[in-house]
Amino acid sequence: YSPNVLSSFCFCQQILEEQDFKEEDFGLFQLAGQRCIDEGHIEQLLEIIQNEKNKVIIKNMGWNLVGPVVRCLLWNKEDEKRKYYFLMLDLLVKLCNPKELLLGLLELIEEPSGKQISQIILLLLQPLQTVIQKLHNNKAYSVGLALSTLWSQLSLLPVPYSEEQIQTDDYGLCQCCKALIEFTKPFVEEVINDKENSLENENEKLKDELLKFCFKSLKCPLLTAQFFEQSKEAGNDPLRCFASEIIGFLSAIGHPFPKIIFNHGRKKRTWDYLEFEEEEDKQLADSMASLAYLVFVQGISIDQLPMVLRTEESVFSKGVDLLENGLLRIEDNSLLHQYLEIKSFLTVPQGLVKVMTLCPIETLRKKSLAMLQLYINKLDSQGKYTLFRIMASLNLLRYLVIKDNEKDNQTGLWTELAKIENNFLKPLHTGLNMSKAHYEAEIKNSQENSQVQKSKDLCSVTVGGEEIPNMPPEMQLKVLHSALFTFDLIESVLARVEELIEIKTKSTTEENIGIK
Repeated sequence: YSPNVLSSFCFCQQILEEQDFKEEDFGLFQLAGQRCIDEGHIEQLLEIIQNEKNKVIIKNMGWNLVGPVVRCLLWNKEDEKRKYYFLMLDLLVKLCNPKELLLGLLELIEEPSGKQISQIILLLLQPLQTVIQKLHNNKAYSVGLALSTLWSQLSLLPVPYSEEQIQTDDYGLCQCCKALIEFTKPFVEEVINDKENSLENENEKLKDELLKFCFKSLKCPLLTAQFFEQSKEAGNDPLRCFASEIIGFLSAIGHPFPKIIFNHGRKKRTWDYLEFEEEEDKQLADSMASLAYLVFVQGISIDQLPMVLRTEESVFSKGVDLLENGLLRIEDNSLLHQYLEIKSFLTVPQGLVKVMTLCPIETLRKKSLAMLQLYINKLDSQGKYTLFRIMASLNLLRYLVIKDNEKDNQTGLWTELAKIENNFLKPLHTGLNMSKAHYEAEIKNSQENSQVQKSKDLCSVTVGGEEIPNMPPEMQLKVLHSALFTFDLIESVLARVEELIEIKTKSTTEENIGIK
């Protein structure tokens, strides 16, 4: 009878001190306890664990029973004795040596695969948190070890990519993310509350472990996570909530995202002292990209931005709203092209392009694009063409070709395409070729002259009928090479624009043929 065997074993061990326990004693205790569980003698086993006389034995050997109890909870979900298994797990967490328990729990978390990963994590997060709270020495190391183990297992789970998958959460990733936040919160609060504590070194170590965990979470699952407008409005997107909490943790431990992003590009970053694994350090750029996307595109914790940036965004928003109000009062195709000769009138689309490309707020960027389309609609046909030409518009043209399909033609671009090609793109090609040839010749002349004028400090060059101010030959060559580089960039964008136009028109033609 297994309980009797275990009781007899414990009775014999009660007279011994901790240091007198032998290795075989641990094996015998585990074997007897396992048999009690297998044979269903749970209540009797609970009595043995709760017996005050067995306190020292349970403290040193009881952690061996955690594995069998956890497996019973995972495998026997309909078992009527589950409440006893939970009670036994709570008792073992309360009574056993926390150091041994920590290692035992982490080993259990590392065991499963597939859907069982989330099941065991959700089961053991609370016991794991309790055990770590009992460890007063090297707590930072224990927190780091636990978070690293948990993250490694969670990174094996597939990230849901549709709203339906997020709702069904078949692999339990979303539930785990929510539970992981609750697991981490007490340690974040400890960092905040212990800022004035004498254990400053330990507090800094804990902060570092939390920082590494946040960086890892930004990489996985948040870098590949999908975010949906509908879920955003309803506030029920678990991955968005997870992202918000992670960014909040960063701020709470002294690393708000503006500071992180602004420091990332520096040669010496504020977290360079952290001992990242080599692969982790390589992935840090992905974490930074994920953080920037979450803040600037998804608008998560955007209120943490410096007030000067937020003030600018407020002004941009009011300007775009004012423009919309004015444009809606004007009929389409009614603005004469002569208005584009007015400087302030021409700067409107230029300003909109800057907001579309540089503003960190997604809603403002989208609104600016809509306003640019509305602005263009109000111009007459000559005005539309002129706008694409008086502006420095190659980049704008590329943007519009990408965004506006020929069949939609929201901007009127495709209606004026023949004029744009004949009067803008082709002359630009000719001008680029002539300019490049001219500058290449000047570079050649400059190099030859530099050999002759070594004794002279300054020289001058005439480009396009205008004399470049006197400068040393070395400086002159740099200027000329810089100009050539600029021409190469323009040529590259021009080639891309023509390629995009060809792709879009070919696609539309094929669709029309298919319809016919």
